[in-house]
Amino acid sequence: SCSAIGFMAIFLCAASMLSAQQVPTTVSELWEDIDPRVELLDIHLVRKWDEDDIEIRYITYAVGTFKGKVSRVAAFIALPKGRTGLPALVHIHGGGQRASLNEVRYYAHRGYVCLSVNWGGREMESAKPGEENTDWGAVDPTQNNVRGYFNLEPGDLYLDSVESPRNNNWYLLTIACRRGLTVLEQMDEVDAERLGVYGHSMGGNLTVYVAGTDKRVKVAAPSVGGQGYRMDPLELVPQQRRHTAAGDLALFQNTISFQAYAPHISIPIHWLSGTNDFHQIMDDTFRTAALIPHDEIRFSFSPHLNHRFTPEFAITRPLWIDQHLKGTYGLSESPNTDLILVMNETPSFLVQPKNAGIISRVEVMYSIDPDPQARFWRTANTKVLEAKETSFLATLPLLSTDQHLFVFANVYYRLAKAESLMRGQKVQEYAISSVMHTARSKELKRAGVLADDEKSNLIDNFSKGFQDWYTLNEANPHHWQYWTRKLNDPKWMGEDGEKLTIDVRVEKANRIVFAMNENFFRSYRGPSRLTYAVVELTAGEWQTVSLKPEDFKTLDGKESLEHWRHVDEFGVRAFVDDGQGGFIGSQKWQGKQPELRHLRWER
Repeated sequence: SCSAIGFMAIFLCAASMLSAQQVPTTVSELWEDIDPRVELLDIHLVRKWDEDDIEIRYITYAVGTFKGKVSRVAAFIALPKGRTGLPALVHIHGGGQRASLNEVRYYAHRGYVCLSVNWGGREMESAKPGEENTDWGAVDPTQNNVRGYFNLEPGDLYLDSVESPRNNNWYLLTIACRRGLTVLEQMDEVDAERLGVYGHSMGGNLTVYVAGTDKRVKVAAPSVGGQGYRMDPLELVPQQRRHTAAGDLALFQNTISFQAYAPHISIPIHWLSGTNDFHQIMDDTFRTAALIPHDEIRFSFSPHLNHRFTPEFAITRPLWIDQHLKGTYGLSESPNTDLILVMNETPSFLVQPKNAGIISRVEVMYSIDPDPQARFWRTANTKVLEAKETSFLATLPLLSTDQHLFVFANVYYRLAKAESLMRGQKVQEYAISSVMHTARSKELKRAGVLADDEKSNLIDNFSKGFQDWYTLNEANPHHWQYWTRKLNDPKWMGEDGEKLTIDVRVEKANRIVFAMNENFFRSYRGPSRLTYAVVELTAGEWQTVSLKPEDFKTLDGKESLEHWRHVDEFGVRAFVDDGQGGFIGSQKWQGKQPELRHLRWER
């Protein structure tokens, strides 16, 4: 067996410790001796079963021999029964997650063979006592060894006795995922010329590593991960702390950073994320994509969200994969856009989408906040310029040219037929994002643009629903939450002496919770803190609720909100756990969710 003879051929480089003179200093040098197809996979079939028209296999396979011990990972594979010549995918789970049965089932029902790698080593779904699982042997690139993701230095859990990029967790995990491609490639049911890779969060990171190192891959679709410049200071938020490397920073940047892999990506790639993701910084995603030496690139950024996306955005991934592995659908190209800065005029943004005949709507989002994780995205007023509906123009009013300007567009397209998401939800349209334009304050002043916006005491009249909010668990009768970052925008920011006021109507009597999240992702401004105000509501009539900062208290009641200036998120929810096994608010919300009206500041 493989474990008996060892991995001494192609994995000799990975299995043997290097001297300082042999340490790879570029991406090409790091991967030039790794061919994951040569050695036996030593696949163990743990169990298999049928589910309607698909078959599911629970396997483990060998990754390699490292420091004298074999590393093996577990995986699920799902495939349509009785079919051959199928396209195939490697799914890579995110941090804290595990191989996913839902992922492999979903793509098997779409006509793929799909393998989900259990790189993190958590117990497999539906595992039975004693069943084999991931075992990394003498090394540990899992989240039990978090330091390893930013490390080059030697240690007990790392490969080399000198500072080396092979001591980094991403190196071993990339090999494991590329070996997963080999598993698929060698299956009789698979067309080895049609392989793809996708993953979420840390799996999105690995998607980029695999796309930049394995020529067998024909399409890549990372979500909320896989963008570069993680260790570079944010130019417009230099006080924001970034990651640091344990070891030589230049060596890390040249061998492990995502921007070093972007020039090696020769396949179509689609980034899926939320505009406010903590892990995939929107601004840096565009910087990374600019290094890819082709233009077969798409973006889909779901407004206001962090580490998740709405259905119109989620559906773009399977459609993108279908486009490049089946040729059955073609996502529209990214729209052409132009930021227009003219003296004595309000800034404007021109959007010229592709495939104009199937456009459902165009939304232009803009912000003046330099911090990409915390910024509030305003929805601009947008009008059609031509009768053919091929050009859209949005105005971008500003309070001051002392602030920077960030703007992009989401174009929504009608689908010819409804598409299904993983949990059966039907989707009628999909969304493609433009690139983001940035105009720094000095550019706005040099152009002489007009700053003619005005501060508003009316935060939201809800005439457009929750357009400026994001909702969580909106279909759940008890766990629903509504959140907005609108209060951190200077146009709607509260001032000393003002009360936050809102009209609320409920079908039945309840206790409602209003929440304030301070310094969310802004540690440079002070500690992050959640405070809450609980209000008793009676049934039937509109009730006006007015709250001062001191009405918002921490769960232990010991601290209060001091002012509105550092509020990054305002939330409305049914209840919140009190951290001691209880809750505040209405854990069992009665009746329909609340109606909201006229969120405003009053003195």
